[in-house]
Amino acid sequence: MTTPKIESELPEEIGTAAEAVPETRGEWFVVHTYSGYENKIKVDLAKRVESMNMQDKIFDVLIPEEKEVEYKGGKRKVTSKRVFPGYVLVNMIMSEDSWYVVRHTPGVTGFVGSGSKPIPLREDEINKILRQMGLIESKPKFIDIEIGENIRVRTGPFANFEGVVKELLPDRGKVRVNISMFGRETPVELDYEQIEKL
Repeated sequence: MTTPKIESELPEEIGTAAEAVPETRGEWFVVHTYSGYENKIKVDLAKRVESMNMQDKIFDVLIPEEKEVEYKGGKRKVTSKRVFPGYVLVNMIMSEDSWYVVRHTPGVTGFVGSGSKPIPLREDEINKILRQMGLIESKPKFIDIEIGENIRVRTGPFANFEGVVKELLPDRGKVRVNISMFGRETPVELDYEQIEKL
């Protein structure tokens, strides 16, 4: 007997960190969990979906995270930060059976919704979360700044230095700035997040 393609892919999709854009087959629901148990619930739910043959009703589980860039000791460090601690997103077709499987997974405290009826996320809400996670294309952040304006560097190795904007690179979310160091103009390329207008 051949197993449907969805069966063989489901545990891998649910068990790994979100690397690709999840395919939406049902609706996205927000599930409340014990804080700190999000990864365990993701793995446990994948096992329950497989053991209870719910691959045709429960498709994907996401833990909303975003990449955070920190600058420590002049070095750039990228870390993942939970956007909604204590919550996971489940893509599923709501039925009595699928509700039961998710609701009775150890660590799940319930669905988010009014009363006892879970309410799915609207398309714009899930798209905003997926954009924030970097799973779907987002437009680079826009900063209201012009060439020739004075800025202060907020983070990174040039923190607290002031400079003048020489070039805008909106497609990359960066600016080229001349910073005054040791009496000389030094050109540097900075992310929008690293600067503020004076």
